[in-house]
Amino acid sequence: MSDQTTQTSTQNYSHTYPVMTFPWDSINTPGTYVCNWSGHLLRVPEDGVTAGRSPMLNIIGHEPLYVTKISDDPYIPLTKAKLLASNFDINVNF
Repeated sequence: MSDQTTQTSTQNYSHTYPVMTFPWDSINTPGTYVCNWSGHLLRVPEDGVTAGRSPMLNIIGHEPLYVTKISDDPYIPLTKAKLLASNFDINVNF
């Protein structure tokens, strides 16, 4: 797991929090994530991480797949998600 503190601000949107990269199966909070292996955007709603519920999606493989959380809001507009990812130097494919 790696993290760095990043401050990002865009029009009507600003926040400061540590940018964290961790394995896919460690996601436990809702938000918007970028897949480090493909650059795809992942939207994880609150229902996707509620205790006692089955996972909405399960990815299994020999190597861990890493994601980077870019926002606590799972419904952030795509243009803002691209800007945040760019500010964090994350390659995107969405």
